[in-house]
Amino acid sequence: MRTERDLMHWLIRKTLCGVLLLATTVVASGQELASKDELYTGKEFSKAFANPKDDPDRPNVLLIGDSISIGYTVDVRKLLAGKADVFRIPSNGKYAAYGTENLDNWLGDRTWDVIHFNWGLWDICYRNPESKTQGHRDKVKGTLTASPDQYRQSLQQAVDRLKQTDATLIWCATTPVPEHEAGRKVGDEIKYNLIAESIMRMNGIRINDLHTHALQKLPEIQQKKGDVHFTAAGYAYLAEKVAREINLVLSTLSSGASK
Repeated sequence: MRTERDLMHWLIRKTLCGVLLLATTVVASGQELASKDELYTGKEFSKAFANPKDDPDRPNVLLIGDSISIGYTVDVRKLLAGKADVFRIPSNGKYAAYGTENLDNWLGDRTWDVIHFNWGLWDICYRNPESKTQGHRDKVKGTLTASPDQYRQSLQQAVDRLKQTDATLIWCATTPVPEHEAGRKVGDEIKYNLIAESIMRMNGIRINDLHTHALQKLPEIQQKKGDVHFTAAGYAYLAEKVAREINLVLSTLSSGASK
């Protein structure tokens, strides 16, 4: 027969287990609360996912990233037409931990010459299942997708895997978080960019500072107030910088091959 003390201990253990289970569920689901339209993978974005036929005479470039990269993919292809076959991963790259889980599938068995990659905006996003905003974003009561330490660990794992491809890697800095963004805090992208920068420098990886590039014209190229996304002209502006950085690498590879 249970004594009153035994019953008390049992109730405490049960309560603690419930709290731990709830906390684990919230953290795990916090990463997957994004709404479908937040993925930017619908029909209107199909051109970004229409990868080219592999021309064996051209270098292969792979773009990895979230909706920002989806937005500039088509323009990057146009700018590098005739110079490289520009592919992108078949989905939204989301956050760094998601990237590490999917890199093997994304990389496939194709030989990559240049890989331009980013994670960040999803990592710094706070989500709350009770929030009514797109993707349940809520920087006041929400749960952060990836802490700085989690981001550092996942990004390092991703870099370790990408280095195995022997491709020239280009890290793309995360673009700015504007004022009034519902699920992200202004300045967090800078903190996470610094984490990424330290990893890239330790690994000898080139850095495309797309953050500074976007910041120079942010009011002009922003899609709307409080939105991390860009207008068509804005994505074209970002694509110019991305293509320029990739082209610099391609020129180096070309000159090296001709020696």
